[in-house]
Amino acid sequence: MKNRLFVMSAASGAGKTTLKDKVIQKFPDIRYSISATTRAPRAGEVDGVHYFFKTKEEFLKMIEDDALVEWNEVHGNFYGTPKSFVEETLAKGERVIFDIDVFGKVNFDKVYPDATGILILPPSSEELERRLRSRASDSEEVIKLRLENAEKEIDFAKNNGKYEYVIINDDLEKAAKELENILTLK
Repeated sequence: MKNRLFVMSAASGAGKTTLKDKVIQKFPDIRYSISATTRAPRAGEVDGVHYFFKTKEEFLKMIEDDALVEWNEVHGNFYGTPKSFVEETLAKGERVIFDIDVFGKVNFDKVYPDATGILILPPSSEELERRLRSRASDSEEVIKLRLENAEKEIDFAKNNGKYEYVIINDDLEKAAKELENILTLK
């Protein structure tokens, strides 16, 4: 299982999605794992492409049916990794890259302990705040919550997480090259 599963974790706004989108097309054997969530879609997001958008009731049913590798409540919404996607992708001989928060990764590691962890960090808390505000998609209340949670998530990851790699996303090209080098390892 080594180097077949990659888990990227980062605080909201650290640039994880931008980084993943920039690099993943270079690896035709790697599939991006689509998470299920109860949060509302952002502009341009498509169900089944960016996330599997679920109602709270649908998500709770997935938990009850043990249909998730891991799940967590983040920023007032549920997020989780559907087991079926992981199993089907691995059965095809493909690799998988996941976007899982630092708390969910602890649970993920219980199921897939050989997964390679990649922690994406912003260069500073000030830059993180600038990025969140520049999205112009969240209310002031949500931005404040994300900033508070970011501090807790980064602290938790550094002290309790299993991350073989840490990428400081201060320069997109440099960070993309670092991620590409990690995904090249077989």
